[in-house]
Amino acid sequence: ISIRYLDANFPFIDNFPLLPHLSHNDGKKIDISLIYETEDGVITDKQKSVSGYGVFEHPKTGEFNQIESCINKGYTQYDYPKYLTFGTINHRLKFSEKGTRLLVKSLLDSKSLGKLFIEPHLKKRMNINDHRIRYHGCRAVRHDDHIHIQLN
Repeated sequence: ISIRYLDANFPFIDNFPLLPHLSHNDGKKIDISLIYETEDGVITDKQKSVSGYGVFEHPKTGEFNQIESCINKGYTQYDYPKYLTFGTINHRLKFSEKGTRLLVKSLLDSKSLGKLFIEPHLKKRMNINDHRIRYHGCRAVRHDDHIHIQLN
C-alpha cells in the first residue's frame, strides 16, 4: 500500500499550521489519505479529490452518524472539508475497507504513534480497537475523508 500524506505543517513558517488546521504546527501531526480501490477491488494510491480532502465515506444505514450530531449541535465547521476538494476526480473509486484497515493496523504497529483520529463509524466498520484511536470532538473537522495521526 502506498501512503499519501496530505498535510503535516505549513512549509515556509515554523510553528504555523496550514489552514484550516489548528494543530498542524510542529510536523508531528499528519493527515493521510484513506485507501481506495477500483471497481474490481484492486487497491490504488489514487484519491477521490485533487486535495485528498472533502470526499467523504459517509455512515451507512445503522451506523452512528457523528457528522449529523455535530452539525445539529451548531458545529458547522465540522463539514468544512467539503469546500477543500479543489475538484473531485477518480469517481469510480470506492473506499477500501481492507486497505484502510491494513494502513491503520500498520500505523498502530509503530511505537512512535501517539494518537489516530478517524470517524467513529469507520472505526467500528473496520473493527479496529486501540486506545490510541480517539474521537477528535465536534470542534475539529470530520475525519471520514482522511486519517489524522499524531506522533510522539
